[in-house]
Amino acid sequence: MMKPEEIAQYLQEHPQFFNEYADLLADIQISHPQDDKVISLNERQILSLRERNRVLQDKLLELISFGEENDAIGEKMHRLAISLLSVSSLDELFNALYFSLKEDFAVPLVAMRLWNIANSAGPAVEFTPVSDDVRTIAESLPQPYCGNHVADEIKQWFGEGAEHLHSFAMIPMKTTQTIGLLVLGSPDAERFYPEMGTLHLKRLGELVCTTITRYDHAETAGAIASQDHAAHEQQT
Repeated sequence: MMKPEEIAQYLQEHPQFFNEYADLLADIQISHPQDDKVISLNERQILSLRERNRVLQDKLLELISFGEENDAIGEKMHRLAISLLSVSSLDELFNALYFSLKEDFAVPLVAMRLWNIANSAGPAVEFTPVSDDVRTIAESLPQPYCGNHVADEIKQWFGEGAEHLHSFAMIPMKTTQTIGLLVLGSPDAERFYPEMGTLHLKRLGELVCTTITRYDHAETAGAIASQDHAAHEQQT
């Protein structure tokens, strides 16, 4: 006897079979996929097509949902970019960033540490020295990390709220070198999970990093100008 796989292959390779034996389409009775009654092959084909149509509709609705979600995130990123471009100091930049992440993106707690750039923000917590271990973590991240665990030192950045946090997103801040680490924290263990996409987080890091380094360049340019002016005064 032929195996079921061989019969299926034969029918696929000989589509004219049912043209030659058209009566079989009406005569063959098969089980209904959802109850005990029997139906014709034609009816079974209709059910199969309906099921395929339902699956396609579900996929379409899912794609539409993803598209709407991406549009919403894109709009929020646009507002954040405008906000960061409108500030005139690092202090204002930090405030605008944290406000957007908490109010627009619903991130409960945010912490950031910076290094390898000039500090024009005075005694800002963002420039608190960090250990070599934290710098190594930031430098080793090729893309944002999402998960339920971070180093104890990093978790302490959130102060008293740290004990309530169960998921984190660590975003490395990189230009030609690593200049810091932006960390988002949530009490929801599923908010930042390992399998989630990190494209928007990466773009967030690039946006924040670029706007921060503008002030580093301005500080460097100001220092060079002061040195040139001092040199000119000595010559005269």
